[in-house]
Order: sequence, then structure tokens, then C-alpha cells
Amino acid sequence: MKKRFTLSLHLIAAFLLVCTAVQSQQREQDFNFDWKFQLQENNQISKAIPLQDAAWRDVRLPHDYSVEASFDKKLEGCTGYLPGGIAWYQKHFDTPANSKNGNVYILFDGVYNNATFWINGTYLGENPYGYSPVYFDLSKYLKKDGTKNVISVHVDHSRYADSRWYTGSGIYRNVKLITTDKLHIPIWGTFVTTPDVTAENAKVAIETKVKNDYKQSQNLTLSTKIYEANGTLVKTETKEVKVGSGKEITVSQNVAITNPKLWSTETPNRYKAVTSILVKGKVIDEYTTPFGIRSIVFDKDNGFFLNGKATDVKGVCLHHDAGLVGAAVPKGVWRRRFLGLKEAGVNAIRTSHNPFSEEFLDLCDEMGFLVQNEIFDEMDNPKDKQHNMEEKSVQYMTRGYTEHFQKWGESDLKRTILRDRNHPSIFEWSIGNEIEWTYPGYKEVSGLWDPGAGNYWNQIPKLTKEEMKARYDALPNRKYKLAETAQRLSKWVKDLDTTRPVTANLIIPVASLASGYGDALDVVGFSYQTNQYDWTKKNYPNKMMTGSENSGTWQDWNSIIENPMVFSMYMWTGIDYMGESTDKWPQKGWDGDILDFAGFKKQGFNYFKSIWVNKPSVAIGTMPLKGSAFKMDELSKKAISDSKKALNWDNSKANMHWNYTPGELVLVEVPTNLHVAELFLNGKSLGSRSLSDNPDRILRWVVPFEKGTLTVKGGFDGAEVVANLETSAAPYSIRLTTDATSLSADGYDVAHIIAQLVDEKGVEVKTENADLTFEVDGNAKVLGVDNGSNSNIQDYQSNKLTTDKGRALLLIQSLKKGGIVRIKASSKTLKSNSITVEIK
Repeated sequence: MKKRFTLSLHLIAAFLLVCTAVQSQQREQDFNFDWKFQLQENNQISKAIPLQDAAWRDVRLPHDYSVEASFDKKLEGCTGYLPGGIAWYQKHFDTPANSKNGNVYILFDGVYNNATFWINGTYLGENPYGYSPVYFDLSKYLKKDGTKNVISVHVDHSRYADSRWYTGSGIYRNVKLITTDKLHIPIWGTFVTTPDVTAENAKVAIETKVKNDYKQSQNLTLSTKIYEANGTLVKTETKEVKVGSGKEITVSQNVAITNPKLWSTETPNRYKAVTSILVKGKVIDEYTTPFGIRSIVFDKDNGFFLNGKATDVKGVCLHHDAGLVGAAVPKGVWRRRFLGLKEAGVNAIRTSHNPFSEEFLDLCDEMGFLVQNEIFDEMDNPKDKQHNMEEKSVQYMTRGYTEHFQKWGESDLKRTILRDRNHPSIFEWSIGNEIEWTYPGYKEVSGLWDPGAGNYWNQIPKLTKEEMKARYDALPNRKYKLAETAQRLSKWVKDLDTTRPVTANLIIPVASLASGYGDALDVVGFSYQTNQYDWTKKNYPNKMMTGSENSGTWQDWNSIIENPMVFSMYMWTGIDYMGESTDKWPQKGWDGDILDFAGFKKQGFNYFKSIWVNKPSVAIGTMPLKGSAFKMDELSKKAISDSKKALNWDNSKANMHWNYTPGELVLVEVPTNLHVAELFLNGKSLGSRSLSDNPDRILRWVVPFEKGTLTVKGGFDGAEVVANLETSAAPYSIRLTTDATSLSADGYDVAHIIAQLVDEKGVEVKTENADLTFEVDGNAKVLGVDNGSNSNIQDYQSNKLTTDKGRALLLIQSLKKGGIVRIKASSKTLKSNSITVEIK
């Protein structure tokens, strides 16, 4: 009987959570469907708004119109050789039935960029920054005669080279329509913190804003229910409150939770705080706040502690685009990529160099990634978009955020923090990235640019900190001082959140510390300058420091192992991204280390797995010895190099095949965490290698090529780890696989269809390619195709492409109708199997 009673309680709790979800839907409405879209040739804004849109395209948001275009060599490589442009969006909608005595808001999570908004022809406002969320009150302007309203959005991305990476264009993030009572919790109106956390007890502090737009004072009950992720009700806290007419107050509630389920990167447990406003027992507004219970502590000598446990931050820097979908990234695309990063041992992400979407952060919460949330890449002065550092020429197309920072900086930062501060994944706020480049005379303060000083990169300063300070003080008077700007930004952050430290990514940290910029930061982030850690600790012993952008070599990671105070490495970058490719056509973007543009694993995946995952690991990469950073020692036949750079060799570019010319000397690289591994070719041992002889933790052999199977083995008898590469023959067919055999009929869910050329024995063919055509039959939208190559400049918006490394990706998305979707691929001489995906 007791078991039945317990089950009943769980069912009741689940039912209550469902009811809560229904009530939340009444407050928030998905506003992504049924938009109209039209490109415009100039940036003249018509006075006749709303516009006639019957002939416009139908689109569903999120939508990125830049990625729909063709790559063009005449465009700018800094943003990936894709255009920007000017466009209009409009949506016709009914006035919400439950808005008669309430308020209606529209919330845009991101529009790139220089966006202007109207409702029924009435100007609402603008938002120049493409990365900050913004909302508007529509209440006064909605129609009451039963005719449809029209929301109009003008996007001006004519300055299409306004960044050093691909930005995307348009309403490329989610939009919501929010309806509330006049007595309500404002948007982003809650703040949940966990100030005291142990394994046995946790204190949850909830601050809730309540706004009263009625003409009379209101008495209410504020009730907050805490639920576990499975729907179990944990605690309820209520408070009687009075709010004056036209007033907004903040109500504090504290809840004690015993035996809390803590959020961590290994166990990302989450809770929900469901806060209700009740008047005379009736719920008139309800606000759900997902959160996690966790403690974070930063120690200047011992590093970072998550829930009391010393934690090394194994991070990657990411940009916000994802290959063929551009900047309008479905959640399922990020999920697949996150799974690959997790498998490689990644536990942290730096949002380089701007706020990402709310949906992205939701997934970080769910899957257990720490997040360094970065706000700006430009502040007072502009960067050079084509070549980095300070701006070298003034061009219309490269005008960026500096044009708006003085007016909009505080608002953009605060709106972002209000939206994001309840995410347990976020553990640092970064106010900026490599900002020092843009301040005149700043780099010379360090002495690293003095004549004869050599390359500034990763050098130990020859000047004392006092000499640097004197140089800084001697700089001529200037309009903007970075230290003063940083102090303002840091204050704006702490106005809203003091539970997380403020950091920034410093490209010249020694100069920034001498100038006072470092004083505005709780944690000084080092951009690559790992050799300066000890110098900084000696000269600034009370300053917390960390690695916030790194090359990703073993030396970088070893600097953390040897210096617990440093605690983090953010490798540049975890995934390939478009942009930062000026004068590199047809290379359209930056080569990352773990995943490529299509989300395929690179050899760097195996390398990071070997240093970041505490499980036995071996993998094989190959490349021609000629052209590598190594040569063969004639006596020992081993791979050697006189260059220290060889130990930083980019193994992510290593091939993952065993197909070469007979007799050709091949460099075989084995990233591993096993002390000794042995290589075999067709069953014959080629000898063992030891990590003790390889300071970069990559074992190497020089092997004359012959067809067959290359095998590496390591570990103890009975617990060996084995990896193989097998020579492939000519392509025989196309093998299709999918990461999802069923999708929700919600218009969002996606499936990644992988096409791989295989030989007659089923061995993957990675050295030959074919022109493929995908055929998709059923209720699914083809989002596009990609092959993962950095030099792939074929149109993304297609069902045809040429493979790279014998493989290609087709991305499909569900519609709102169920049914079976059948997919197959073909080329002139090859056919594929047929696969099905069920939409339900």
C-alpha cells in the first residue's frame, strides 16, 4: 500500500507540473511561425508601414538570410564570403483573447542587426546590437475590432563586414509573444541563487519582481513552488504582499532543501521554481524559472571549485554559427555537436565573443557545460575586421558595434545578464575580448614591441611592472581609457549579479595589469600568453588569473596541471566556424580542432579525448611524412624534428585513413593516454612507443605504406584498447545513416543524415569523392547540405553536393504533419540504401 501511495504522489506532482506548463503556455506563445520576408535593395524605410506583403516569401523563424546566398569571392572573408543585406519581416496575428485586461509583449532573442520595430505602423523602438535580446510592450497598440495586427521588423545589415567572423542576418533567434495580467511578474523578473550549498542542505534564495499596472493598489499572495526535474514537488513558499498602483516591488523568498540534487558537469540536475501571483485564491500570473543548485568558488592560489570539488575547466571557444544553418541553429544541431564535445572531454564553453541564444544556454544547463558568457568584442574604439588589431582603414561596410557602444552598451549588457543570470551553467561573465588592440599606445606599454624585443607572442616581459606603469601614465591624453570603461562595465554586471566573477580575455595581460584594466576584473583571462603566468603571479600575487583562449597543445594543458591556480584552458576553437578568412578564398572560415563545419569528428577529437577523458584511449592519424613537421632518423627509423613547433603540430589535420602510394613514407600519429602502445601493419609489429619519450603525448612512427590494416594496441593483457585503419578499395555504394529515426512533428526537430562512400567490403572510402543528390520524400524540410570542408563553397541551401573525405551531411527538419520520410542518395555510378525517419 505504501508503494502505491508514493506512486500516486508522484503522479499528482507530474499532473501539477503539466498544469503549470499549460498555464505557462498561456503566458508565453511561440511566435516563430507564419512570418513574411522580403529583401530590400536599399536602406530607405517606407513611411507606409505596415507594407504590402502578399507577394513576400513565407518563412519560419529563426531565419538567417545570409546563409541562403552563394559564397562569393568578391565579398569579404572576415564574414565568410557571404553577403549581409537589408530586409523586412512582417507577421499578421490576432489580438490575444486573454489580453483584454492585461499586457502583451513581444520578445526577440536576437536580430542581426540594426533592427527597427513597429506594431500596426506605430514605431516601437530599435536595437542595433545583433546579439542582445529585446522586448516591447504592444498593449496600447493592439487592435480591438477583430482585425489582424501586423508586427514589422526592418533589418539593416548593409555593413555586412562588421565583424571578424560570420554573424548571420535577420531574425535568427526565437521570438515569443507574452501575455500577462496588469498585475504580473515582468520579463526576466526573477533571480534565483543558491548562496549556501552542501551535500546535505541548500539554501535557495528567490527574488521576484511584481509590477502593478492597475489604477488601484493590489493585495496578493506570492507562491513559489520548487520542483525537481521529474515533477516532484520539493517545497512551497508563500508571502502576502501589497503593491501600490503603478509600482514595481521586489519580493524575497528563501527555501531550504535537504539532500539537494546538485548541478555539475557530470550530473547536471535541474530544478524549476514556479512562482504564482494569486488574488483571492485565483492564479492571475505564473512565471517558471529553471535553475540549478550548485556552489562556485574561485581561489587565487588553488583554482576553481564546483560544489567544493577542485575542477579543471576543459574548455573550448565557440562561435555562434553551425555550418549549413548559419546563425539560425536548431537546438538539435547544437545537441549533436555538444555530444561530440562531451565525448572528447569538454566541460566548458566560452561564447566567443558575444552573447549566444537562450536556447543554447538551456542546452548547456541540460547537458552539463560550464559557460563563460562573453558580452563584447568591441567597445570604445573599432577593431580591424579584416586583419584584427586596431582599425587600419575606415570603410562603410566594416562599421561595427563601436558606432553604438556609448549609447547602447549598458542596456545591451544588462538585458543580456537579466536574461541569462538564472542559468546554472554560467559561472563567469566576460565583459570583452582582446579589447587592448584598439587603444592607442597600449601595446607599447608592455615593452614587448620595443625594437629588438622579438615576437611579442608568449614572451616573458623584460620591463618591471613599475616601468610599465610609468609608460602607461606617460601616454598622451585620450578620449577613452580602457581601465575606466572596464570599471563601468564591471559595475553594470555587479549591479545585477554578484554571485559570479567578472573576467575578460586579455591579449596583453601584463600591460592591462599595469594600466589598471586588470583592477576591474575579478579574474584576469590570458589570451595565449601562458609563459607569463609565473611572472604575473610573482608581480601580482593577489590577482586571480586563468587561461581564456589557448592553442590547445599539451603544453597549454600542462600549464594548468602544474599551476592549479590557473584552472582553465579554452582551446581555439572546438568547432570550425565561418569568417576570419580574409584573402584566403576558397577557405571560408577557421579550422577548429574537434569538429568540422558539418559536425564530423576530426583527429583533434581523439587528441583531446586522450588528455581530457579518464578512460583508456588510442586512435590513429596519418599523413605523408613529406610536408609534415617531422623527418625520419636514418639510424632509428623514428620520427624526429629539430623544431619545437613540431610538438605543437596541428594533429587535427591528420588523415583518418590508410590509403597512400606503395612505399610512400607515412607519419603515423597515435594520441593516447596509455604509457606504452604498439603499432602493427598486417599483424606485424612495428615496435612500441612510450609517452615518456613524447612530451606532447602523441606517439609517432614512420611507416612505408603497404595495403592492409594498421593497428595500434595498448593497455594490460585482457584490458587492451585497440584502434584500426584499413585500406579501402574503389567506391562501391553510398551508405546512409541517421542520428534520429523519429522526429517530433513540431516544426523544429532535426535529423542528421550522413552519406559515406564505402567499398565492396563496407570499408569507408575517405580518399575519393562523388557528386551526390539526396532525395527526400515526406513531411520534412531540407535545411541543406554540407561536407565539412573549410574550402567547400557549394551552396548550403541545396540537395546536391560533392563529398569531402567521401562523406556528406543532409540536414532535415520536421514539419507539423506526421508521416514517414524516406531518404536516399545517388550519384552517376553509385546508389545508396534507403532510410526512413518517422514524424510523429
